[in-house]
Amino acid sequence: MSKKTSHIIRQVLFYAFVILFVGLIVLPFIWQFLTSIKPMSEISAIPAKWIPSEINIQFYFNVFEKHPFARYLLNSFIVAVTTTILSILIGASAAYALARLRFKGKKIMLMAILSISMFPTIATLSPIYLLLKQFRLLNTYAGLVIPYITFALPLSIWLLTNFFSQLPKGFEEAAAIDGCSRAGIFFKIMLPLIKPAIFSVALIVFINAWNEYIYALTFMTNDLMRTVPVGIAMFPSNYEMPWGDMAAGSVIVTVPLIIMVLIFQKKIIAGLTAGGVKE
Repeated sequence: MSKKTSHIIRQVLFYAFVILFVGLIVLPFIWQFLTSIKPMSEISAIPAKWIPSEINIQFYFNVFEKHPFARYLLNSFIVAVTTTILSILIGASAAYALARLRFKGKKIMLMAILSISMFPTIATLSPIYLLLKQFRLLNTYAGLVIPYITFALPLSIWLLTNFFSQLPKGFEEAAAIDGCSRAGIFFKIMLPLIKPAIFSVALIVFINAWNEYIYALTFMTNDLMRTVPVGIAMFPSNYEMPWGDMAAGSVIVTVPLIIMVLIFQKKIIAGLTAGGVKE
């Protein structure tokens, strides 16, 4: 077998694996979308039908007519955006200090911050619930934002510290010579240099906050304060399992995230790989 033939075979196998892998990932969403536009009679048909005989969009109307779905979307948006902004502001400041300032116990502090993310969600549920109840933060946006920030910060700090460490110190030295303060160096020089990293971290934090379920289910018992994942989970009643409504709701929630990732995929990749190579 010639080298050219062997190369072609490897290329074919590689792309076949990629197509299969992507297909397995996309398949559940495709099935969910097809379910959301099927007539009711075909959703539970046996054998299952992939292609609906007619397009039915009634489930999308049901989502907003039968449930306060617009309020769920608003709640998720407020919580996710607030969590993202605060995580980036706090995380970038802490990461800059850990990457540039000299003080004792810096490595131990960085490892301690990272260890917070290793705690399973269920193990922290009860103590956080009691704290929020004590401070009367249940059924409030702050009652979700604070726990979300707690678990978003380790990832933000760890990733951004790596990016700050890769930046040449000459930028800071030149700015200091020109009379720029430490805060000015941070906001005017350093932050603009790691924009791709900040964007990537912000997107990861936003998606995690948008999709989080356990905390939102436990801390938001008021229906009008529920987020989208919990709201969709509450669609079923004692006598009905609205598969069509649940499928339509999940599509509405997922499509904006997919569009956002596709639009900004180059910036995401640049942000995730820029700090991986030290020059």
